[in-house]
Amino acid sequence: MTLRKRLLVCLMLLCTSVNIGCALPIWHPSPDIRARQLIYSSESMRHIPEIWERIWGLELPDLATPYRVHGGVI
Repeated sequence: MTLRKRLLVCLMLLCTSVNIGCALPIWHPSPDIRARQLIYSSESMRHIPEIWERIWGLELPDLATPYRVHGGVI
């Protein structure tokens, strides 16, 4: 096998490996099972904003209190 043929074979294998997701689908062909799979995957994505707020501390109370403080000795 010549070098040119090897390069062409490698190039063809590379091109077909990029498109392997179309030949092997991720989801099940049955609509019922596919809907269940999509619901399960979207449920895990639904919690991302809550995780983001917890990481950045956006849900914590503000330290600057809106109430007036006397500041003197009573």
